[in-house]
Amino acid sequence: MGKKLPNPRWTTIYGFMLPGILVYLFIVIVPLALSIHFSFYKWSGGLSKDFIGFHNYSQLLQDAKFWFSFRNNMIITLLSIIGQLGIAFVLAVILQAKWVKLRELHRTVLFLPVVLPAVVVGFIWNLIYSQNYGILNSLLKGLHLADWIRPWLDDPKIVIYSVTIPIIWQWIGLYLIIFMASIQSIPGEIYEGAEIDGATGFKKVIYITLPMMYDTLRVAIMLCIAGNMKIFDNIFVMTGGGPGNSSTVMAQYAYNTSFGKFQLGYGSAISIGMIVLSLGLILLSRRLMGGRSLES
Repeated sequence: MGKKLPNPRWTTIYGFMLPGILVYLFIVIVPLALSIHFSFYKWSGGLSKDFIGFHNYSQLLQDAKFWFSFRNNMIITLLSIIGQLGIAFVLAVILQAKWVKLRELHRTVLFLPVVLPAVVVGFIWNLIYSQNYGILNSLLKGLHLADWIRPWLDDPKIVIYSVTIPIIWQWIGLYLIIFMASIQSIPGEIYEGAEIDGATGFKKVIYITLPMMYDTLRVAIMLCIAGNMKIFDNIFVMTGGGPGNSSTVMAQYAYNTSFGKFQLGYGSAISIGMIVLSLGLILLSRRLMGGRSLES
């Protein structure tokens, strides 16, 4: 006869939950509520502020710099979905193969960039991209590809793509771990049955692995969108949003407006705009990928 499970009182449950709820309120809900409040004011940070209603939001809708920074976020997000998730999926499938040796070592090395601070990643790639003494241009010169040498972080036409590569590189390891865990949860009998029917490695990936990982992929895409719509520190270290505004993203535009120009009310409106656009994209991705269950 098994032991009877304890039945704690609701006060005990809420007592354990209370510290977490208070922390969440303090670091998420209160700042969000304050941002919404300040977004209705013309405020430069002093004691006095003028209530201007929805003027900041009206200005935001017509702000070309904000929409240009949103475009940059969209480019980074789309490239990251393809790069981070695509490469991570391929690596996860390869690392599950029986012929792969030192699997743990490969996984650890690939995950290492995830634990590096974004500032460190930015400095590393600054050195790689350096026009005069960077590894990339030196490598191209050594391969007699001098025509490909570029000022990678100083050319407005390519800088947004240059800053996206380190972001992709840093977070591949995170999705690799997620995908490997998902693949390992697929019953081995399904693969064995497919092998008896003559399925090759590629067909097993297309007809078994991908469908069985559908929900994981959907969550990974949402995480990728949420992470890249608020990206800031990597780009701030590498380019500061330049040259000009060519690599400015929404978070940096909000930062520059709030703490560079001291337009804290308008900066709050930009932050709320970021949240709305991010939520809109996440809901759109759920809409596009939702409605399909594993059984279907």
